[in-house]
Amino acid sequence: MKSTVETLSPTRVRLQIEVPFEELKPALQKAYRAIGQQVTVPGFRPGKAPATVIDQRVGRGTVLNEAVQEAIPQHYAAAVREHEVKTMGRPEVDVTEFADGEPLRFTAEVDVRPEITLPDLAGIEVTVDEVRIGDTDIDEALVNLRSRFATLKSVDRPAADGDFVQIDLAATVDGEEVPGGSATGISHEVGSGQLLPGLDEALVGMSADEAKPFTSKLVGGEYKDRDAEVAVTVKAVKEKQLPELDDDFAQLASEFDTLDELRDDLRKRLTKVKRMEQLYTARDKALEALVAATEVPTPSGVVREEVEYRKESMSDQLERVGGTLEEYLDSEGKTPDELDAELVKAAEDGVRAQLVLDTLAEREQIEVSDDEFGHEVVHRAQQARMAPQQYYDQLVRSGMAAAVFGDVRRGKALALLLESVRIVDSAGEPVDVSALKDAEEHDH
Repeated sequence: MKSTVETLSPTRVRLQIEVPFEELKPALQKAYRAIGQQVTVPGFRPGKAPATVIDQRVGRGTVLNEAVQEAIPQHYAAAVREHEVKTMGRPEVDVTEFADGEPLRFTAEVDVRPEITLPDLAGIEVTVDEVRIGDTDIDEALVNLRSRFATLKSVDRPAADGDFVQIDLAATVDGEEVPGGSATGISHEVGSGQLLPGLDEALVGMSADEAKPFTSKLVGGEYKDRDAEVAVTVKAVKEKQLPELDDDFAQLASEFDTLDELRDDLRKRLTKVKRMEQLYTARDKALEALVAATEVPTPSGVVREEVEYRKESMSDQLERVGGTLEEYLDSEGKTPDELDAELVKAAEDGVRAQLVLDTLAEREQIEVSDDEFGHEVVHRAQQARMAPQQYYDQLVRSGMAAAVFGDVRRGKALALLLESVRIVDSAGEPVDVSALKDAEEHDH
């Protein structure tokens, strides 16, 4: 095999590859075996028909085409290794010349990782908000905690926002009952927006044993997007009663004897949460600052593939909840072009960040141990609710093991970046990032 590489741009190359016909013979033999298993030839067992008979049955050209499709990936990979091309994404292959008994000539254009010069990390400074926990933060946490221990008490008054009501619903369209559009004994919090559009507005001011019609646009079923006439009947109105905020509540809601002790504990917990939020923000800002300080050409093919992947993932997620991309765009008030522009921007940002972290990992000779890779596989297997070995086997079969390995390496590069740049809070105080590393090691 002979091959040359031509640089088309900082992010794209063209490989020209010539394979002598003699080197195609293993692929040709494999093609004959594969086709022989698929065709039935009288007088021969499956896979045992000689090549001349298969040529007569399906044509020599069909076999040659099968052999070429088998040979191209192997020789492309060999050329990539020979020229040490750092490929990104899928190649665009074009067979330029091939005939029976003659060399196979083809080209493969592919995006490559550009050469990137990183700035001095010590010269990068990032500022994040100071961690401050005030009395209002503690009061808000106490409100949330009290809500968890609230009780519902029936009241003889009209419903208001925040009340809980027990209701019956019946929906019709043009006088016809909507299938599945009736329900009884539903408990609903007024103002939560959890049920039909227009329901909360109708409920405010209604009392027990009162009925009222309202119009609501249906979001599913055979009457989807049609206006339905909905009759709502209130069976009971209940208000949420919060427990008194005192030492008794502290003993009910926690392991502490006094309200002051509970407030001190909430302050410590909130400080820890805010501290972690500060560190995650610092990590994101450090990466943004490094990318901004680095000239990073983006491979267009990789960006295009990433946009397609993100759009497919979005469509799949919407389908799982019974929605469509068109409905999403309508609800967000966006056009398809606006969504595409957002996806392109996000993909470009993601690819730039990946390129910068890969370059940093290479420059600093960051390695990934078997244990580190194994821990990541176990972590992802747990998230996917699969056995680790089963998940790993799936990674290998799909060819995604290298991608997971790359993610781990980039994660280590990001940790190094966070330790190397200067991070201060809005008060000018240095921020210690060691807690973030400890937290991530604990998560894994």
